[in-house]
Amino acid sequence: MSSLQENVRNHRRRAGMSQEQLAEAASLSVATVRKVEQGGSARVETLHMLARALGTTTSSLFATEAPDPVRASEGDGVKLTELRRALMPPVGLSETLVEPERVSDLSDILRDIDESHSLYHADRYDSVAKRLPGILRAAEAAVAFSEEGEARQRAVMVRAAAFLLAGKYLIQVRRNDMAYHALSQGIRAARETGQTLAVATGVVGMSWLLLRQNRFDEAERLASATASEVEPRMSGATPGQLAVWGELCQRAASAAMRNNRPDVGREARRMVATAASALGGEHTNFREHWTTFGPVTAEMKAIEDLSLIGDARGVLRRADEGPVGRKALKKFGRPSANNWDRHRLDVARAHAMLGSHQDAVGELIAIHRTSPEWLRHQTMAGHIMNDILARRKRTLTQDMREMATHLGVSG
Repeated sequence: MSSLQENVRNHRRRAGMSQEQLAEAASLSVATVRKVEQGGSARVETLHMLARALGTTTSSLFATEAPDPVRASEGDGVKLTELRRALMPPVGLSETLVEPERVSDLSDILRDIDESHSLYHADRYDSVAKRLPGILRAAEAAVAFSEEGEARQRAVMVRAAAFLLAGKYLIQVRRNDMAYHALSQGIRAARETGQTLAVATGVVGMSWLLLRQNRFDEAERLASATASEVEPRMSGATPGQLAVWGELCQRAASAAMRNNRPDVGREARRMVATAASALGGEHTNFREHWTTFGPVTAEMKAIEDLSLIGDARGVLRRADEGPVGRKALKKFGRPSANNWDRHRLDVARAHAMLGSHQDAVGELIAIHRTSPEWLRHQTMAGHIMNDILARRKRTLTQDMREMATHLGVSG
């Protein structure tokens, strides 16, 4: 396997470009190109810009190398011990079954899952983490002690919902390996019951996880193939079917755009818009699909594409107009808090790119008011703050210092 530096250098040479020419074509500094080719680290956004300039996919620049040592501060410690025990119990010659008296009614488990989804979207991640072990154990016990036939099918579906909830939480807090295990288990459980919509919802989450891991090729293929399989007939589609199909197309579009496949990305975005238009407003049903989906969410993700290619002025031009404008929000309904906050991070990044540091921090502060825990887990927020600290020539304001502390950024 070639290293990142070798991949960039080889692509540049095949294109007949000097480092200076590549830097100009990618709108990067020569120092950045040299740093990458000398083995330095680079953000995915930087690699995307290099890939566009080189006429290749972003994935083709990635390397497979030995990881850096994990520092003690990066580990889970004891924070997720109970969740890890419930999600990944020891496996031996025989299963260790839960005592029968601990079996909960399926309706009670589903109610706990619904409440945990609400806590998740209210930025109460600690509460979700505390509830998940009990939910997972109760779901496993329900399956273990259910009778065959319809009763077992219902229990397996509840177990699938429990695993998908765990996967959603674990992706958000960037515990990717645990998230993969949870999503895989959830998808397999849903497959066992023949619930296509639930399987597709799990695939939405799996595609998100692959995106988080920069596995753009796989994310695009998985989301696109699944979207083709579940594409509904518009005249008779339920809101849940439209939302799941739209979410899958959305993941495919995001993967293609990040992988420097804009034509594929634009076609997928067109299908996203079709699904959103058919819904006519933001739709939410966490038992049927991954998150809130509709015209507002579709527009936010289209704006995210502009952020990805570095079109800061384009982001700001569309950020408060059309489906994401105040009047439209009243008409279509509000998207999920996570998606809205992610959109405002794109706005903050655009301000920072244009040198409007106070406006950028203002956006971060607005997000912090409602979603402080969510913000702390966003690497983009840290990148924005790092850039401000590096570029700002004037003295930092108190707000800037407090935000840097919250994000764990030092300049």
